[in-house]
Amino acid sequence: MSKTKRVGFKLDMTPMVDVGFLLLTFFMLSTTFKPQDVAEVSIPVSHSAFKLPDVDVMTVTVDKEGSVYLGVDNQNLRGALFGPQYVLKAGVGVTLAELPELLRNARIRNPKLRTVIKADRDAEYRVIQSVMETLQKENITRFNLVTDMEK
Repeated sequence: MSKTKRVGFKLDMTPMVDVGFLLLTFFMLSTTFKPQDVAEVSIPVSHSAFKLPDVDVMTVTVDKEGSVYLGVDNQNLRGALFGPQYVLKAGVGVTLAELPELLRNARIRNPKLRTVIKADRDAEYRVIQSVMETLQKENITRFNLVTDMEK
């Protein structure tokens, strides 16, 4: 009895790999990324009833860890100050050394900007004092401190 030669079975995996990569590419390109949240700040309470303006506002935020964030309400100005990758972010983390130049550039681009300091109630006073001294060195002597209304 002679042995019959067995014919091997060959399965081409190329189309399945192509479909897999097409699906991977589709999901990667169609995903919308959530912008990074700004640090959460619990602000102190006061009796003041002064309402802040809705436009032309530059916000300096200090969180409880002492990190400083600078935010501008105008997207075009935000893109010019921080770059196009930060246009959708409400606030950008900055160091105290970078703050004077950014404040100066923001005021040059929009002289009508109102400056607001939004500090966490648990933030160290020395950081807030450094921010206020930086504002004074940049000749920004009028600014508002954001607080919650007392209930």
